[in-house]
Amino acid sequence: MRRKIVFSLAAFFLVLGVLAVGYRHLASSGNAGYVIIGLGDWVLETSLYFVVIVLTVLFLGLYFGIRFMTGAAKLPESIKKRNTEQRGKRSLEALVDGVIETLEGKWEKAERNLIRHAADSSLPLINYLTAARAAHARGAPEQREDYLKLASASVPQAELATGITRAELLVGTRQFQEAIEQLTILNKITPNHPVILRLMFEAYRQTRDFDALHHLIPVLRESKLVAESDLRPLEVETYRVLLEKRALTHDPTLIREIWRQVPAQVRSEAVVQMPYCEGMIDAGVGEEVEEELRLALGRDWNPILLALYARIEAVDAARQLSSAEEWLGPHQDDARLLQVLAKFALKAGQTEKAQDYLQRSLALEPTLEACKLMGDQFFAARNFQAASTLYRQGLKIATGEPLDPEEATLARNPPVPGYAQQPA
Repeated sequence: MRRKIVFSLAAFFLVLGVLAVGYRHLASSGNAGYVIIGLGDWVLETSLYFVVIVLTVLFLGLYFGIRFMTGAAKLPESIKKRNTEQRGKRSLEALVDGVIETLEGKWEKAERNLIRHAADSSLPLINYLTAARAAHARGAPEQREDYLKLASASVPQAELATGITRAELLVGTRQFQEAIEQLTILNKITPNHPVILRLMFEAYRQTRDFDALHHLIPVLRESKLVAESDLRPLEVETYRVLLEKRALTHDPTLIREIWRQVPAQVRSEAVVQMPYCEGMIDAGVGEEVEEELRLALGRDWNPILLALYARIEAVDAARQLSSAEEWLGPHQDDARLLQVLAKFALKAGQTEKAQDYLQRSLALEPTLEACKLMGDQFFAARNFQAASTLYRQGLKIATGEPLDPEEATLARNPPVPGYAQQPA
């Protein structure tokens, strides 16, 4: 606006200067000229110089008069605009102060500043959301909800931002159930939003909602929202828990359903294989997991998996014994393996081999089950004294009592069951 005024005045004085120079030239030549104006009977004769001065004065008066009238007409609007600008400036300063005060823990003061100037702010959504955070931080959930409603009303298209803020605040104060309800609604509106997925992950993890997690984990892995180092342990735990729950039903169909959903890299984890195999064995379909267990033991020798393998009731016991004997090479001094082989040998009707495995197992490490199996052999051979000694030793092992040296020697070198001893 100022530039226009300057240019207008410059043009005016330029024209005026040109006229003055022209007039002086005419005056110096003795022919300055004159002007005659007639209006009815009225006649005015004057010099050209005077007419130029009068026209100049009239132009200036008209110019500044028009500018004055225009300025006067626009005065209310100018005052309103200036006031609006001042309020906007104050609201921006209040917003900055409110954010700083919120970060500094001056929550009540922050709320006052933010809400007082929110109506004049060009960013009312930020005012209300920051005020909601301040109210939440000072433990005022009702005010928090009021501010969030005002935020939604101020910018209706920002419903997602408002909802995410609310869910984030709820997760931060461990109000996980309310947060999950909010996040479920938001996920329907905007599926697979990264912030929503991260918040859902945190809420489900804290509430140990493994049924929900096992659906969410593949999405998180695909979107790379959570580091693999954090995701993998939780994934293993999720499927372990789900398999344990399904195993309690003794329904092989339900167990298989979960196992089919377990990723290949997780199936190799022993803690995941154990509940799956145990559930299938308890459900009476242990032969389905025999190969799975055998391969797992080949990869990683695990006493718990070995104990599970021993529980499988195979139709072909001789084949099962033959497969298990392949482990003798690297594990010939494993007392538990020898005990399992003895059990399989008994099922296959190979009594002498079973007795040999039991003697070797007891010599390495007396265990409750080995004592019982050997005791049963002595009892079947009517060697009741040896059977009684082994049963007594098994009871001491079960109760944690120390073994007598003679009993320990008998366990390590038991007499052959064929030498029967008749009761007195």
